[in-house]
Amino acid sequence: MANEKILVVDDDTNICELLRLYLTKEGYQVTTANDGEEGLEKFNQLKPDMVLLDVMMPRMDGLEVCRRIRKLGNTPVMMLTAKGETFDKVLGLELGADDYMVKPFDTKEVVARIKAVLRRCTVTTSQTESSEGVIEFDNLRLDMNSYELRVKGKVVEAPPKELELLNCLASHPNRVYTRDQLLDEVWGFEYYGDSRTIDVHVKRLREKLAGASDKWELKTVWGVGYKFEVRQ
Repeated sequence: MANEKILVVDDDTNICELLRLYLTKEGYQVTTANDGEEGLEKFNQLKPDMVLLDVMMPRMDGLEVCRRIRKLGNTPVMMLTAKGETFDKVLGLELGADDYMVKPFDTKEVVARIKAVLRRCTVTTSQTESSEGVIEFDNLRLDMNSYELRVKGKVVEAPPKELELLNCLASHPNRVYTRDQLLDEVWGFEYYGDSRTIDVHVKRLREKLAGASDKWELKTVWGVGYKFEVRQ
């Protein structure tokens, strides 16, 4: 049975209770909060293994809570949004969310996605520990243990998902990835065909890596996807 700690933050007490019951039955330790500020307070107190986070809430919305959680570390976050609400999926993922669900949702699917995200994070951690998690090319150093990117020796600030995307590509030089493959590798779930988030992340990475070296390049393979091209 699972024993991870999950924090559910939603102003709908019925949803909180429903998720608490289902997740407790699966063996998770569940804590709930009913607004953004309370959620952030409990996050700091409990240090949960994963957060389920409603988007529209009083006192502080879920996007702001997600932004603040990301400043504190890489705890997995699943965004919850009501059908018909204005929610930019790309924005949520750019802020560092690992997944999202639209209400009304099937509780079994929520449980399945939680398991998938936690499993992916566990695998990523074990791989990082065994391989030391450091990638180096000319004027580029990416350390996934500390989530630190250095370009020409200087630290470059980048959100976790940008670093994970770069790590995925640079770990396999010259291999071409489709957008769907990158979504699956980095976010750990299928994004239902909307691949704009990959293009946005690549664009921002290119801006940060611009002019670093002529020996490698984050390259578009037209009609297919992207690759980290290393030249001889």
